[in-house]
Amino acid sequence: MSAVLVVGLGNPGREYAGNRHNIGFMAADSLVRRHNFSPWRAKFQGELAEGSIDGIKVLALKPLTYMNLSGQSVATAARFLKIPVEQVLVIHDELDLAPGRIRVKRGGGAGGHNGLKSIDAHLGQNYRRVRLGIGHPGDKDRVADYVLHDFAKADQAWLDPLIDAVAAHLGLLLAGDEAGFMNKVTTATNPPKPKTDKPKTAAPPAAAPAVTTTTAPPAAGTLAEALKAALSAKKG
Repeated sequence: MSAVLVVGLGNPGREYAGNRHNIGFMAADSLVRRHNFSPWRAKFQGELAEGSIDGIKVLALKPLTYMNLSGQSVATAARFLKIPVEQVLVIHDELDLAPGRIRVKRGGGAGGHNGLKSIDAHLGQNYRRVRLGIGHPGDKDRVADYVLHDFAKADQAWLDPLIDAVAAHLGLLLAGDEAGFMNKVTTATNPPKPKTDKPKTAAPPAAAPAVTTTTAPPAAGTLAEALKAALSAKKG
């Protein structure tokens, strides 16, 4: 298997570092850190780092041409390094997926993503894409502002686990196990809820003891008067 070119898409510069549009850069940085790649160096109108994952040679690239011209950097690197388009893997933000969701696909349209449009124009469409969901603002007129703004603080709850999981399990995807990769990332970002013991059903309250009533015997004085009346009646 020839080397794989893994491209993270984003915009260069500190002012863009935390933007939703830069999730591809974030994933590339996480990948390089986790697998102890070489330091980033300026190359191919971008930054390049080299390493290996599970025995597969990987070159990580962050184009510095700004998003709309990403294809210039990607095509230059792929051709110089003699990496076929089928061995190019692009990690990018995806508006049409809910935040934290992930999908993998090969080929197809750019879906309005300017970075993908540029790569399509320079390299063709037959490369793999790892689509990282960032959600949609709900109005197409708000998209540009949305992607060029930083992730909200609340997003960190899913963003960090997603980026870490992509870096940790990318070897499965490089080896062709797309289903395994998707399963590992999904499990890492949506861990199963811990099982909880069902509360024990309380025993029904004990029945109240039955109340028995007894008729009290007549008082001694009353009994004597009754006998006396009966004798008087006989005499009469």
